[in-house]
Amino acid sequence: MSIEQATFGAGCFWGSEAFFLEVEGVVNSRVGYSSGSDGTTKPARIEVVQVDFDPAVVSYTTLVEKFWQSHDPTSFDRQGKESGESVRSAIFVHSGEQASLAQAAREKFNQGSPRPAATQIIPFEALELAGEEHQRYVEKHGYDACAVHS
Repeated sequence: MSIEQATFGAGCFWGSEAFFLEVEGVVNSRVGYSSGSDGTTKPARIEVVQVDFDPAVVSYTTLVEKFWQSHDPTSFDRQGKESGESVRSAIFVHSGEQASLAQAAREKFNQGSPRPAATQIIPFEALELAGEEHQRYVEKHGYDACAVHS
């Protein structure tokens, strides 16, 4: 089995992690912070979920489609009641192939949406893990701990 990684910033990382762990083919996850720039905006420290997935079970494109469903990608620095750079909508890409697939998925999303995605596509550099108390937070404390979007 070949495992790949995908990293998404979709607001509250607790809810994002719980959302992605429900996807068949996602075999592990961790939450933390990534930073970077898409070349148009300054670097930001963004809450992210990083998932390990089996591409024989779930494609990267499917994960990006799930990402659109997990939050409001048309909002730049706001998700629900949270605002600021840390909740920015972002896809951190781990390869040129992921970058191409993320771009194509964003274009497809924009074709079907009345408002364009504000989601940044940023080359992945590093993950700063959040503390152990944040890992699998919803599993430990229930869905009331974080607004999980559907």
